[in-house]
Amino acid sequence: MGGMAGLEGVEQPRRHAGAVAARWSPAVEDERALKALELYGNPAEGEVRLPSRPESAATARRLAQLVVLRQWGLGPRLTEETVLLVSELVGNAVRHTGARTFGLRMRYLRARHCIRVELRDPSRGLPCLMPVQELDVSGRGLYLVDEFSDRWGVDLEPHGKATWFEMRIS
Repeated sequence: MGGMAGLEGVEQPRRHAGAVAARWSPAVEDERALKALELYGNPAEGEVRLPSRPESAATARRLAQLVVLRQWGLGPRLTEETVLLVSELVGNAVRHTGARTFGLRMRYLRARHCIRVELRDPSRGLPCLMPVQELDVSGRGLYLVDEFSDRWGVDLEPHGKATWFEMRIS
């Protein structure tokens, strides 16, 4: 991974301030996000169906970033955390449900000063929160959701489940 020799010390503090944001190239990302919006639709306007494949995590991240930052005009920190959690939930759905597609829905609950993100899949298997010691790649997702979100849960529905989280807008 190493960057240019001698610059590591300079880079570190900035990277922590925006762990996810630092990796974005806004112009390129915006273009890809707009393409994703065109292809799949806007999760803030209705449920967007995405194919259950690993590359859909990037698509879902781009849509989430576009909605939170551009459409709703909320801050970069909230955007960054929402994007991270969306990515984790998509990863879980892709790895564990065996479904062909999943649904992404985002809502700005102004009266409650929070945003709500829901991921629907046809599996009724409940995700479980692993103890931290046992965390491996697959256990990390819900641990992060639990850490960063204000509330989260899983609702069983007639044709599967909805895993959701809410982020407070400070």
